[in-house]
Amino acid sequence: MKRRRFVMSGLSPIALAACGGGGDGGASALAGAGSSKPEAVADEKPDAGDKLRKRVRSALRQAVRFMDEEVSYRGGYVWAYLPDLSVSWGEMEAKRTMCWIQPPGTPSAGHAFLDAYHATGDELFYKAAERTARALVAAQHPAGGWNYIYDFAGEASLKHWYETIGANGWRLEEFQHYYGNATFDDAGTAVASQFLLRMYLEKRDWRFRGPLYKAIDFVTSAQFSSGIADGGWPQRYPPFPGSVSSMPLPNPQQLPPGATQGMEDGDYTRQITFNDDVAGENIKFMLMCVVGLGETRLIEPVQRAMQCLRRLQQPGPQAGWALQHLTEDRDGRPAGAPAGARTYEPRSLATHTTQTNVLQLFHYFRLTGDRTFLARVPEAIAWLNSCKLTPEMIADNPLLAGRTHPTFIELGTNQPRFVHRYGSNIWNGAYYFDHDHRATLSHYSAGRSVNIGSLQATYDQLASMSDAAIAEMTAGSPLKATRPRDLPKYFSLREVDFPDLFAGATMTSPTVTEAQAQAVVDALGEKDYWLSPIAFVTNPFRGNGPTTPYTGDAYRSRHVGDIYDTSPYDPLTPPEIEPYQPRERPLGISTSDFVANTGKLIAFLAPVA
Repeated sequence: MKRRRFVMSGLSPIALAACGGGGDGGASALAGAGSSKPEAVADEKPDAGDKLRKRVRSALRQAVRFMDEEVSYRGGYVWAYLPDLSVSWGEMEAKRTMCWIQPPGTPSAGHAFLDAYHATGDELFYKAAERTARALVAAQHPAGGWNYIYDFAGEASLKHWYETIGANGWRLEEFQHYYGNATFDDAGTAVASQFLLRMYLEKRDWRFRGPLYKAIDFVTSAQFSSGIADGGWPQRYPPFPGSVSSMPLPNPQQLPPGATQGMEDGDYTRQITFNDDVAGENIKFMLMCVVGLGETRLIEPVQRAMQCLRRLQQPGPQAGWALQHLTEDRDGRPAGAPAGARTYEPRSLATHTTQTNVLQLFHYFRLTGDRTFLARVPEAIAWLNSCKLTPEMIADNPLLAGRTHPTFIELGTNQPRFVHRYGSNIWNGAYYFDHDHRATLSHYSAGRSVNIGSLQATYDQLASMSDAAIAEMTAGSPLKATRPRDLPKYFSLREVDFPDLFAGATMTSPTVTEAQAQAVVDALGEKDYWLSPIAFVTNPFRGNGPTTPYTGDAYRSRHVGDIYDTSPYDPLTPPEIEPYQPRERPLGISTSDFVANTGKLIAFLAPVA
């Protein structure tokens, strides 16, 4: 359950991969299909611009063909590859037979292929998208969602990965156990579902209809259906009774006085989660189905989900949200109370989650015109104003530079809770939390940037709207859709958000100049793929690490532990201890950079203005 967005090979706009978009649909290729008709390129007099467009189209075909025929495994993708494909990575090192679902993996590449088809009408791009869609159908869990990863070699091979590479990734607890179910984390299920929706709408191919509706049923079936949790989602589904309730605490004698450690509420995967905007991503997908398919039955679960988020805002003065909330009464705490999650996510309120949920409330107000979604926003802003980082904290800890708030705030006291770790690997080390703001984790930020001024300004603008202005705003809401219409034309150029689903909305594409397009073509050259530095590498699996206590501090604020830790790290800044030595990032093929580069060529060829 990755609270941070892991970036590889300059993948920056993970949002691009995670459900991006750009441009409105125009006339549908099929009446009511919700797809976007591929645009033909108009004939022009042969000039420099025309020659460049031909080179761009040729480069796009060249790069897509190579990714589809050479890089992919049965149409599936991970995040990055060495050029000879001898080593590949998702969030961790991957087997060649594996594909990664969480962005920027398999569905992210699929969106790029389909966008190239929309820009050119070239069937080569549709065939690549079709092959990737079939890979996602193969990877779909029987319940209808997706796990982070899939192994085409079979379940035994996947379990072997979990027992070796996954089990030794110290900071990647979601990969240390094989659950055998699907996840909502990191928008994996959401973005895969969006891509299948687009593929079905494109040509009404019945091979994708069943898996699409299976995904829809998964999202609705996974919703909690009673009590304060009604309308919310767990992190994983279906429930898995063999979940590990906590990680081992191998050397608790290294725990500082007053600190605590472990999973405070046991198995976190069945709590109501707001991690990585699970509610927002699921609501967005269901609204896409309302718009593109005319599935108005999904409006009711959308409304329940919106009410759940509003309902779980905590009472003042700590009127925020946590990463997770209890689904039922427990140990004297009521259902809906903040819950702990992974061993570096203590029971607390989360400032970044609170900011995200306030932004969601703004979206829900725009969708519905219901002023109750704004009613308690001032309380949330007041709480965020009460728990900022102090200048001393920022001065003492370089990892807090540029941040405004602690990540976690203790219940009741309103003090920050900071996370640390001791040891050198998962077998002799552990995470713990206390009030010491120094020596925090590098891989999970102890501080967040919260833009209170922007939240306040948006609230003021929305709260001052007249009833007439609200009625005009909500007239085009997807909640009021009565018949299917086109989805945005592009999904890989930028993120598709709620405003882009309103009737009459036009998602414009980024402007790409001739010089920028030429630079992308030149970087491709004759080698069929773009090379870029891979920002993270991994230690190869060499067996479980030693359990002997390690009392040094070489690993406490690093992305990786000793050589037995399979967690990714930047080779430029490894732990300052032998045998680690700084080294250059290897050049490789990045799926995210592929998506970004094809996006520039697509926007140049067929922009939406």
